[in-house]
Amino acid sequence: MSSAPAAAPDKPVVVLTQRTVWLIFGALMASMFLSSLDQTIVGTAMPTIVGELNGVEHQGWVVTAYILAVAIGMPLYGKFGDLMGRRWPFLVAIGLFTLASVGAALSQNMIELVLWRALQGLGGGGLMILSQSIIADIVPASERGKYMGPLGALFGISAVLGPLLGGWLTEGPGWRWTFWINLPVGVAAFVVAWFALKLPSHRSTRPVDWGGIVTMAVATTGIVLITSWESLSSSGYDWTDWRLSGLLVLTLAAVAAFILVETRVAEPLIPLRLFRNRTFTITTLIGLVLGMGMFSAMAMIPTFLQMSTGAGVTESGWLMLPMMAGMMLTSIVSGIAISKTGKYKAYPVAGLIVVALAMVWLTGLTGDMSMWTFGAMIFTLGAGMGLVMQTVVLAVQNAVDPHELGTATSSNNFFREIGAAVGSALFTTIFTTRLTDNLTEVFAGAPAGAGGAGESSLTPGVVQSLPEPLKSGIIDAYADALAPSFWYLVPLVLVGLVLAFFLPVIKLSDVAGMVARGEAVADPAKAGALDELPVADGVSEVSDDDGPGTRERADIVGS
Repeated sequence: MSSAPAAAPDKPVVVLTQRTVWLIFGALMASMFLSSLDQTIVGTAMPTIVGELNGVEHQGWVVTAYILAVAIGMPLYGKFGDLMGRRWPFLVAIGLFTLASVGAALSQNMIELVLWRALQGLGGGGLMILSQSIIADIVPASERGKYMGPLGALFGISAVLGPLLGGWLTEGPGWRWTFWINLPVGVAAFVVAWFALKLPSHRSTRPVDWGGIVTMAVATTGIVLITSWESLSSSGYDWTDWRLSGLLVLTLAAVAAFILVETRVAEPLIPLRLFRNRTFTITTLIGLVLGMGMFSAMAMIPTFLQMSTGAGVTESGWLMLPMMAGMMLTSIVSGIAISKTGKYKAYPVAGLIVVALAMVWLTGLTGDMSMWTFGAMIFTLGAGMGLVMQTVVLAVQNAVDPHELGTATSSNNFFREIGAAVGSALFTTIFTTRLTDNLTEVFAGAPAGAGGAGESSLTPGVVQSLPEPLKSGIIDAYADALAPSFWYLVPLVLVGLVLAFFLPVIKLSDVAGMVARGEAVADPAKAGALDELPVADGVSEVSDDDGPGTRERADIVGS
């Protein structure tokens, strides 16, 4: 069987004492915070950055470049982490992210900023994937829930703290400090990781799947650019535009080429045989539809809040706090419960039911709605997402070969990112189309030159300064465009719910990934028993002629 080699006998054995686990976990938390914070902190500063660097035409690329680099980097870090070990890729990811932050802070024009943001994305994607994989390496699945919960909660904290911190820095020392702040955190995370991440490294003899890397990068770039076309092109989705139609043809060709390459190479970037594993396939599809629904919902809600309440970007971040609180609460509680009971299927099922109900509730949004009612709506949405996100990652890690933890984890996250890109684009198109029609009707019935406002020049401040009934008409136009759009997301969530019912329930392994691969022992007393632990207890190997099996665990238990 071909796989990443285990630690050589003459190398020191890693002993996973509780102290070692907590040291590594601390390094992962610091690095994950660094990555997740940067996804939200820049958004608040964007209007100021665009104005100072005179780059309105490139504004969309600042976000798109980061998302694209994260998506492309995920499978690379997952595969190379499996083949070579995760210590050096993790240090490289921190280094890239920190270096790119310095470059972004020093940028003198938008082109430079976009390039540095892309490099940041390459580092950020590695931090997210490798953190989840390293947790699986050092903590058994039966105990992993209580560690995955805080990691999920960290995203919620950073999502709220990012806009607030970004607004404070922009109004104070300046927008460049939204990048400078990463330097001390990045250096500290690198130092901690250097000393704490005592993980084995390998010298892989397996050939690199360059064909898969290139075709995946081209296909991913095409998907992200097509879904971002509205913000990157002034002409919108005009399919007579040869650039747009040509990009679609190139993307489809790249996807077909990627599938062909992955079926023929010895060490595929994303092994298609993983889809023979029912747990992997179902959790990946759940992640895909959840990404489409979750990120779509989050994309337009802040815009509605700013227009309806007059809140600035920073203040609208506060108004999103209930959703993050719900996500943090259920993520932590479900993680602890899974560790105690060893059962996990009920949580994604319950979570998707709650998300669906929250989506239906959000279809009732109105311009004059109480913020308490709105807070309850998005708290419910966040609570549902918190029950699902980390649980599906735990399920897929528990069901695959320990040698492919990184590949399976990164592939699962990769398809969720693709779903988010496609879903956000579709939802935004539906929302903006309805909004344009609604605003046309509002301004058609308004007195000529009322308030000096036009459809293309509306800002939260302008809307709040308009006379009645024009002000209420515009706010209602936003609510009437956003609320019905959630009906398009409900079927997606219900598809995920149906899939969740078919999720196999597999006994959680009580052996950490590194122990299963013979690279570590849980305590000194087991140091001489490495030969007895080649794979996790209860795992049956399913192999084929294409390479290592998926090792789906055979001991199915009740949910």
